[in-house]
Amino acid sequence: MSSLVVQTSFLGDIVLTTPLIRELASRGPVDVLTTPEGATILGNNPTIRNLIVYDRREGDSGLVGFGRTVGRIRHAGFYGSAEAATPHTDEPGYSAAYLAQGSLRSAMLVTAAGVKRRVGFNTSEGRRFYTERVEYRSDRHHAERLWSLANPGSDEPASLDQITPSLFPTGDDNRIGGTVIREQIADISRPFIALAPGSVWATKRWPFYPELAVRIARDFNVVVVGGGADVAIGDTIVSQLPQGCAANAAGRLGILASAALIGRAVALVTNDSAPQHLASAMNTPTVTTFGPTVPEFGFGPLAPNSRVAGKKDLACRPCDRHGPQKCPLGHWRCMRELSSADVFGLLTQTLSQVSSV
Repeated sequence: MSSLVVQTSFLGDIVLTTPLIRELASRGPVDVLTTPEGATILGNNPTIRNLIVYDRREGDSGLVGFGRTVGRIRHAGFYGSAEAATPHTDEPGYSAAYLAQGSLRSAMLVTAAGVKRRVGFNTSEGRRFYTERVEYRSDRHHAERLWSLANPGSDEPASLDQITPSLFPTGDDNRIGGTVIREQIADISRPFIALAPGSVWATKRWPFYPELAVRIARDFNVVVVGGGADVAIGDTIVSQLPQGCAANAAGRLGILASAALIGRAVALVTNDSAPQHLASAMNTPTVTTFGPTVPEFGFGPLAPNSRVAGKKDLACRPCDRHGPQKCPLGHWRCMRELSSADVFGLLTQTLSQVSSV
């Protein structure tokens, strides 16, 4: 029987759901209900049979969109694809739905679609609709928490291989990133360090990337990655470095092309945001800056030789599970007192380990 995974959350959460998808796919066909952005991230994933896109903010908003999505779930579960006209099973629908995104709306969708077995965390908003509730282990990485949904009732810890996320950029994704580098960097044979200075959450944006880039550029090229909101900081970083040794790829690449580019980097320096999860999937060593949040929340890097940077002596840390838009105390010491020298020191340690492997 086939399974349905529901994940309509942030980009990083979608990446961290891939170990769960991989585990379930070892047992049978797996479909994934996700957002348009999630469908882009999960494109080309060979462990996924169908992607069911739920655009709750646009095309599938309101009751009409809800009902339309319920219909898609029923059809895909019974027929095996969105287009098929012949049922692929004698049983109606999926054997189980795994609620990686625990909202009430997600739970109502799969319940309305007639999925009898519904598995999710005991802390989720939609838990009243679940038939099986899995303990949310705050002491484990979120990738492992999500993976555990496939094994309700078991407290057996997962191995690193089991919880390492996976992405599948195409050849075109690789070529696009290479083109950006060739356009802006003179010596492309020189290795590069990727920098990801952005975040949706303002207090997560470490302010010293320009200073760090100057230190890095003595020995490596620098490539800035991110979305459209990160173009300006990327331009600032590139403008202060010697011509031809840095590239600003922010806003120019899709998600999988960004992942492919990160996969070519010697290392990534990033905030506590989605690029560190892309790096985990691409096995790129990562130095992550943590300010208002801490890696103990379960969202640290998973690639070998990765490190985390943060001010451990501040009583006000952590102040938020995501990162508020403004520091609650007004001083933002968690980021202002984390110097470029601190982060560069950790990066140097990472690079020395990588070179010795």
